[in-house]
Amino acid sequence: MADVQVGDGSGGRPRAVPASAGKPTSRVRMSAAQRREQLISIGRLLFAERGFDATSIEEVAARAKVSKPVVYEHFGGKEGLYAVVVDREVRALLDRITTALTAGHPRDLLEQAAMALLGYIEEETSGFRVLVRESPLMSATGNFSSVMNDVAHQVEHILGAEFKTRGYDPKLAELYSQALVGMVALTGRWWLEVRKPRKETVAAHLVNLAWHGLSHLEPKPTLVTSRGR
Repeated sequence: MADVQVGDGSGGRPRAVPASAGKPTSRVRMSAAQRREQLISIGRLLFAERGFDATSIEEVAARAKVSKPVVYEHFGGKEGLYAVVVDREVRALLDRITTALTAGHPRDLLEQAAMALLGYIEEETSGFRVLVRESPLMSATGNFSSVMNDVAHQVEHILGAEFKTRGYDPKLAELYSQALVGMVALTGRWWLEVRKPRKETVAAHLVNLAWHGLSHLEPKPTLVTSRGR
């Protein structure tokens, strides 16, 4: 674009000024897909910090520097945004754990599962906080418990085969898988806040308790307090 000749007001020679000078710089507009990702990222952080009830569409819109109708256009409301955030975290955590379970030996599988969960907590803290808040609006398939149930079902198949080999009742594999996964999950929620000791140490102690307990299982355990009655 050609320069504009402008006088300096003193009668001297005109000076050249770029034609764009003085015009406001326009912001680059986001595509619909980019805006959606931005809103999901903001929603994820707010839901992690405050939970579902304390998060408002107004604040999501304010942080994104858009109007409330833009958020409604993409998600239909706060519930829709929350559902998308939770669904992504559920799939991310389950994929991470499923991918980690590659070993053939049960003890190695325990280590892999524990490290995968602790790694997710360490690297995706906001996502994990969203999941463990357990909004009552979500269905039974859209929360942290549902993810742990999915993992427990995988562990159940592994334990079932191991129980058959050792002469234990394979029908009890479901009970033990829930106990093992629950132990790791609850420890993970505790470690989320304290972050000590390091995750490798936490995983080692989890496996130590689980494995040495499993390796000395009684075929038909009874409560000590009820024996002899």
